[in-house]
Amino acid sequence: MLIPKKEKVKSTPFSVFFRHAKSAEKRQFFDRIAKKAIEEQQQMLEKAKNMPQ
Repeated sequence: MLIPKKEKVKSTPFSVFFRHAKSAEKRQFFDRIAKKAIEEQQQMLEKAKNMPQ
């Protein structure tokens, strides 16, 4: 069974960060992302509540 070689892709700043950052830094990063997503969702829900039906 032949396995094709994986194609090398160029590193991105995110991939470099993810490979080399400490777990505490990663947790802080993802906590900020989660908080931002929650804020955006709450804003969207408020807009939906204020829309006429």
